[in-house]
Amino acid sequence: MSERMRIALIGPSIRFLSGISYYTIHLANALSERGDVQAILFRHMLPKKFFPGWKRVGETLATTTFRPDVEVQELLDWYNPISWIRAARLMKQRDVVIFQWWTSSVAHMYAALQLLLFRKVPMIIEYHEVVDPLEQSILPIRIYARIMGRIIRSYGSHFVVHSTADRELIQTMYHIRKDHISIIPHGLYDQYPILETSASRKKLGIGEETIILFFGLLRPYKGVKYLIEAFNTLPETLRSSSRLLIVGEPWEDQESLSLAESSPSREHITIVSRYVGDEEIPLYFSAADMLVLPYTRASQSGVAHIGMVYGLPIIATAVGGLEEGLQSYSGAFFIPPEDTEALREQIVRCIEGKGRFPPPDNLTWSSIGKEWISVFDPLLPHQE
Repeated sequence: MSERMRIALIGPSIRFLSGISYYTIHLANALSERGDVQAILFRHMLPKKFFPGWKRVGETLATTTFRPDVEVQELLDWYNPISWIRAARLMKQRDVVIFQWWTSSVAHMYAALQLLLFRKVPMIIEYHEVVDPLEQSILPIRIYARIMGRIIRSYGSHFVVHSTADRELIQTMYHIRKDHISIIPHGLYDQYPILETSASRKKLGIGEETIILFFGLLRPYKGVKYLIEAFNTLPETLRSSSRLLIVGEPWEDQESLSLAESSPSREHITIVSRYVGDEEIPLYFSAADMLVLPYTRASQSGVAHIGMVYGLPIIATAVGGLEEGLQSYSGAFFIPPEDTEALREQIVRCIEGKGRFPPPDNLTWSSIGKEWISVFDPLLPHQE
């Protein structure tokens, strides 16, 4: 085997842009420091109209790119078995293959690729979501996801998650031995410039003294309705000098949008109900005084890994892997989920004690790349 291992990384392209698209780019770049990386991406991840953000599919919203030494093959099609065969041929030339798992919509492709490889290459499955919340709520899809997940894990050589909570979840759901699961943290999204606060606020047209930011897809489990309720009950002096900034593409959560529109504090709430691309992200995070993540469930949050880079106080619920992902960040403040009073009180404390915090050293992509290499080593044949 060559000194530099050959790695294939399977995930979504920026055509169907999501947090997993960014993660795939960052992981590929980190691994390319120590190996020859080939990113094999989905060109058509599922029928376009089935994707909640289908209107933006194919738009140029990301400026984050692969390093020049990463070989990018955007060829996997949801409905085209020929593309699966082509991808499998490329994978057979690698020493190890990493599959990104976050939705069962890609399960049939992964199963086909695994059968085509037929254990010729060690396969690692990295779980970002064990079951997507929307898929979990629909019985036929939930059953399909569970069955396909078990089929796919049966071909896995090893498994990677981001937290102890997720390790316990896949142990239970898929009956995977604990020693076959590694925990590797999610890296910081450090690709964005930090702008001057007052200039960012001026560009956004915000004049209030304090900006409270929620950023990300609007989905029921994100708990935005609890944030709106907490904002409504802030002391009048604080509420009148603050702006609640809700930025994100609405998926299933129309309730939160309705609550924001009908709020008695509506004049102090800004709603940006669309997917915000890389060019605008620095504006919102540079302008903010705090980031609030009132999730009712979570494996991880890519948004938190932007907030840490900007040094923002982060108010987060103590659920799933979210607390573990933020535990090394001194600016994280945890509250129980669905607790409007605790959220209001913590917002008040953050307003009164404004500050910035250093990003944690253990979440750099360089250190995460090293952890991945240690996972590969036992799976590869070694020459005497």
